[in-house]
Amino acid sequence: VQLVESGGGMVQPGGSLRLACAASGFTFSIYGMSWVRQAPGKGPEWISTISTDGGSTYYAGSVKGRFTISRDNAKNMLYLEMNSLKPEDTALYYCARGAGIETLGNRAYWGQGTQVTVSS
Repeated sequence: VQLVESGGGMVQPGGSLRLACAASGFTFSIYGMSWVRQAPGKGPEWISTISTDGGSTYYAGSVKGRFTISRDNAKNMLYLEMNSLKPEDTALYYCARGAGIETLGNRAYWGQGTQVTVSS
């Protein structure tokens, strides 16, 4: 299992970023996929999951209405569109194989992470 995130960076409050995750080493299309994040000094937080066909999406309350998860099974890619970013969104963002908060318990199926910093 290999998951490689990209697209992080520094952005001002209210700004936007689009994260991408390239998946390989497994049959991407048969797994639900998720994004999790970890802020400095805090535990990991599940933020979103998408079903195998992309037809169902789920969000944590902290990001609902601002973030959008999507996937392209033909390209083995997972995405996270982040809008209206806030300083509290600052964290290392990980792509994870699996669905829901169960993903928090298995870091073996996370990528290496991409840093998102929201600051003026």
